[in-house]
Amino acid sequence: MKKVNNKTLVLILTMGVFSILNTEMGIVGVIPYVSERFSVSIPDAGLLVSGFALIVALAGPTMPLLFSKINRKKVMLLSLGVFSLCNVVSVFASTFEILIAARVIPAAFHPLYVSMAMALAQHTGDTPEERAKSSAQVFVGVSAGMVVGAPIAGMLADYISFSAAMSFFAAVTIAVFVLSVVAIPSMPVEEPLSYGKQIAVLKRPVVLVSLLAAGAINAAMFGFYSFMAEFLGSSIGLGAALVSALLLVYGLSNVAGNIIAGKTLGRAPYKTMIVGPLLLILLYVLLLVSEANNLFAAVVVVLLGIVVGVANTTDQFMVSRSAPDAPDFINGLFLTTTNLGTTIGTSVCGLFISDWGISFSVGGTIPCLILGFVFVLLRMKCVRVGML
Repeated sequence: MKKVNNKTLVLILTMGVFSILNTEMGIVGVIPYVSERFSVSIPDAGLLVSGFALIVALAGPTMPLLFSKINRKKVMLLSLGVFSLCNVVSVFASTFEILIAARVIPAAFHPLYVSMAMALAQHTGDTPEERAKSSAQVFVGVSAGMVVGAPIAGMLADYISFSAAMSFFAAVTIAVFVLSVVAIPSMPVEEPLSYGKQIAVLKRPVVLVSLLAAGAINAAMFGFYSFMAEFLGSSIGLGAALVSALLLVYGLSNVAGNIIAGKTLGRAPYKTMIVGPLLLILLYVLLLVSEANNLFAAVVVVLLGIVVGVANTTDQFMVSRSAPDAPDFINGLFLTTTNLGTTIGTSVCGLFISDWGISFSVGGTIPCLILGFVFVLLRMKCVRVGML
């Protein structure tokens, strides 16, 4: 069996994660076109996003566990193959029901591929620093997929056609599928862990507090992100074009944050875990009081994007290191927890909007971050006293 070069493996995993997140989030850019093409309301068209996320949350703990003993290359090709096939179906979908089905089916394979990619990355490298860098690079695929897909798909739908936008998703997943067939060798699981032993990691206090910390911090970051465009437009007073541009810069800043985290987690993991939530609290407070100064608000958003990128990678690092002996299962739980965190965080920020208006949507991040910080401290205590 030939051995794949570490850099090649991580690059392909990053591209694979990008292709899957691109499929998941890129559809956001064409929701109005879905509504028009299939004569459905915008909320109904939004089911393409929320339905996908729900399936990801449900499949997170189960799919990675069920496939944890199967050859890694076969898992890659199965996941990418399902995504590619369903993306092709989306190109030619004649009804909204067919389009929904083409979204729901691959969503179940999202946590299977992404958790496996994270698990492989965290064991790729000869030193802790190299492994942290590999994990961060794969997370670049997550951030890029979340921010790049939507504007590209929207542009293709606007200037060419809806089918062209769907073809973009299909082309990316097919390209990564072919690359995986050619460049990735067979990767059998050398020491498969029984399902019972994998599930047993939930008995460890450090696992539970790590998941709770990641969920709470994610609730803050992505709960507010759901309303960021409206906040920047209505509260800060930016025009639509500036809002779009700033959101793109925010997403690219996430990528920069992933890269920074790859370095800091390798050198000072515990300091990174502690500093992240504190910086987020500071930046969200600054954003809350920045209504009178557009330039200041824009600078805060860029800095926030970087710290969110660091925090994203740190959350995954924190959770995965709590159960390194069950990497697929724990990363699947990470995906479920963060998806649930986003749902809860959106509701919390929504309550602030209902009571005090869109200007205070950012206020919903503070209780979530305080809670997340407490769980980070509890995690560190668990590690110190050996409650692993």
